Formats: sequence, structure tokens, C-alpha cells
Amino acid sequence: MDKLQLVAMIQAYTGIGIGLMIGLGAAGACIGVGIMCSRFLEGAARQPELMPQLQAKVFLLLGLIDASFIIGVGLALWFATGNPLLASLNSQGVSNRGP
Repeated sequence: MDKLQLVAMIQAYTGIGIGLMIGLGAAGACIGVGIMCSRFLEGAARQPELMPQLQAKVFLLLGLIDASFIIGVGLALWFATGNPLLASLNSQGVSNRGP
């Protein structure tokens, strides 16, 4: 396989992986936030006197759900800018410059 084709294939698969990481991470975070908010509203409607305690726990969990998505975006950006797979090609003697 030509060096340029190998680099192009790695970049293409990396792009697909980045799209999946961000897309599935966003979908999971949105579903998690929706479930948490609905359960909070159910609990607050059943026992209004516990609303301050429930609210503190919901905000903590919502922050953790969003933090997991932001970590996934950070990893995706790391793969987009400083791809370690291309760096391993360079260490094996395969250059990503032309033939």
C-alpha cells in the first residue's frame, strides 16, 4: 500500500471515529439529562418538601453527565489535531509527505 494511501485511510477512519465519539456522546448526554430532569420533576411533585435536597443532587449529576461529554469532545479534538496513529507511522519510518 502506498504511503499516501495509508495516511489518507488513517485520517478517514479517524474522522469517522471522531464523528461517532461526538455524536454518540452528545446523544447519551442529552438522554441522560432528559431522564434526570424528568425524575427530578416526578420526585418534586410527589414530595415538595424534599425539593432542595433533590435539586442539589440533580445539579451534581447533571454536571457529571455534561463533564463526561466534554471529556469525549476533548479526546476527539486530540485525535483530530495530534493524531497518535500518524505519529506512530512516522516512528516506523513511513512519511506522510509525498512519494
